[in-house]
Amino acid sequence: MAGKVKAICEEKIVPLIEEVGYEVVEVEYVKKSDGMNLTFYIDSENGVQIEDCEKVSRLVDEVIDEINPTDDQPYILSVSSPGIDRPLKTERDFRRNLNKEIKVTLFAKVDGKKEFVGELTAFDDQQFTIKNKDNEITFQKQQVAHIVPVIKF
Repeated sequence: MAGKVKAICEEKIVPLIEEVGYEVVEVEYVKKSDGMNLTFYIDSENGVQIEDCEKVSRLVDEVIDEINPTDDQPYILSVSSPGIDRPLKTERDFRRNLNKEIKVTLFAKVDGKKEFVGELTAFDDQQFTIKNKDNEITFQKQQVAHIVPVIKF
């Protein structure tokens, strides 16, 4: 059911959100402590403010009721920013973080380590390369559990 709801929302709702100038980073339909939650994570070049979330929520609320992706099952609708430290998942995420410092966490150790930090210097569909003070390392994306930007204040 969750996959169906997500697919319907990606097909019918995401284009509406993108038409008004937002990037939809992820659509999530998951069970949480308060029941099923349908969340649209949005971003824009100027970042996301609470007013942006309200605008998108109002935009999609009626349309979601019309298309009824949950087959009348109750859910909570949320629109949120993915945050500045969101994981890199899409090509856009990698492009946005090119030549910036990222932290890579692997499923299994490589050279005795599971975590690496370095500047993202290259990427494609299958792999990416980081450069740190010691060397340049290329990882297959399938090796990676988590990639996040390094945030410095």
